[in-house]
Amino acid sequence: MLKELNIENVAVIEKAAVEFSSGLNVLTGETGAGKSILIDSINAILGNRTTREIVRTGTDKSTIWATFTDVSKRIADDITAQGYDCDGTLILHRQITADGKSACRINGKPATAANVRAVCSTLINIHGQHDNQDLLNPDRHIYIIDNFAELAGILGEYSSVYSRMTKLKNAIEKMSMDEAEKERQLDLLKYQIEEIEKAELTVGEDADLAARRNMIRNSERILESIKGAYGVLAGDSENDGALSMIFSASGMLEKITGINDEIDGASGKLSESYYSLSDITSELRDLLDGFDYNPGDLEAVEERLDLIYKLKRKYGEEIEDVILYLEDSREQLENIEMSGELLEKYKAEYEIAFADAMKLAGQLSELRYSAFARFEERIKDELSYLNMPNVAFVTNCEKGKLTRLGFDIVEFYISTNVGEPPKPMSKIASGGELSRIMLAIKNALADKDDIDTLIFDEIDTGVSGASAARIGNKLKQSAASRQTICVTHSPQIAAYAGTHIKISKSVRGERTYTDIERLDDSGRKQELARIISGDNVTETALKNAAEMLELAT
Repeated sequence: MLKELNIENVAVIEKAAVEFSSGLNVLTGETGAGKSILIDSINAILGNRTTREIVRTGTDKSTIWATFTDVSKRIADDITAQGYDCDGTLILHRQITADGKSACRINGKPATAANVRAVCSTLINIHGQHDNQDLLNPDRHIYIIDNFAELAGILGEYSSVYSRMTKLKNAIEKMSMDEAEKERQLDLLKYQIEEIEKAELTVGEDADLAARRNMIRNSERILESIKGAYGVLAGDSENDGALSMIFSASGMLEKITGINDEIDGASGKLSESYYSLSDITSELRDLLDGFDYNPGDLEAVEERLDLIYKLKRKYGEEIEDVILYLEDSREQLENIEMSGELLEKYKAEYEIAFADAMKLAGQLSELRYSAFARFEERIKDELSYLNMPNVAFVTNCEKGKLTRLGFDIVEFYISTNVGEPPKPMSKIASGGELSRIMLAIKNALADKDDIDTLIFDEIDTGVSGASAARIGNKLKQSAASRQTICVTHSPQIAAYAGTHIKISKSVRGERTYTDIERLDDSGRKQELARIISGDNVTETALKNAAEMLELAT
């Protein structure tokens, strides 16, 4: 469960620490005091997307910590599988800078937001007002039924078969071209293959040719320089070269070695220089003997480089890419030439995959239909308790084309007035009714998942006092098996809290600050009275608050 949330410089909250308990935790406060900021902070700590606007004005960064205790073994195993240690306690940390950068940590180790989302996917479920709007989208209803009926296993099996069927269908459509198009593609592929094959490309030859072109362009200057250097070193029939002179100088010093260390050192260095220059002279002679760069070869090198350039411009950035294009073209040519045989093979495989998909879709449909009555009865019971006793709730299901979820089209129908036929929920449900229907669905699914913490953000929207009391009692009941946190403006709901947290704001200096306080019994009565009567708390409001607390016990 979520044990503690620490926030620094998040919107109007400069610094706050909130300690939660097991059971039902309620957050109350004036509109704009910062209740939604706490929910936004929890969303952020779970790795969800956030923006730099969350950073308090005038500060460099926002920082959020969350501590979870008594983490279930399943979630601890998931955390360990992600590469993080978990001994039953999970500490998440997130920092958002004013320039929009974000950094996360899991139990002290750096993590990406994706890592955090993977770890927290079954840790907390946040239900906000947008979830009520999801109920108005019929496309979401089938997911609720599948969750209730616990169809994850067969859905995974069906999804695998449907994916294969779809790939085969796409392959068949791609291969089922008309004869004119087939001939056009054959001609093009044959031309491209012949053009590349005729070039007989070798990986790296463009670099070798560029180097050879550079040598040919500078051949006269290169030859002249090598000849000059060789002449200086080797000499000719009329003049001694530098090599001969150094040999003579070395011989002169050798005659006086053994007399003085400095002379011996100079003699050794001169001797080494002679042998080094001798090697260089031999290398220059070899270069002259092997120099075969004919200026007439330049045209052939230029033509080859131009051919390679044109092929790279058409088929890839490098010679390796052109060769890969050739291999791919050969494969495409073979597939088209064999397309008749291959097409028949794919069609046969598609028929098998389609039959398998239809069979599994039929099983899915049967399982859904078998769950409809149980689901409807459960929702009716929940809604009856939530002060909607006369509601008619029906799961309408029609058969459509095969999709990734089977062939069922599911939509919830309701009637809130006796004698009126059920109609699509999106057409007749009010805001308050949607809130109660969503809570009923959450309760119906409560034993179908392993979520440790449920958060409800203003579930009382559009709900009257009598219904709010029923919602509060239902939240308290569900909180017996999992931690529940509820943001509310309803005193009837707040009265059922095991832990009541008040959020208020004040202006100090020229800045707005948010304060968070965990209320005792006296504080709870005062806060409920404030919600009932406004800023001017009356004795009557206090008595009403005390009565609410007593009835909710």
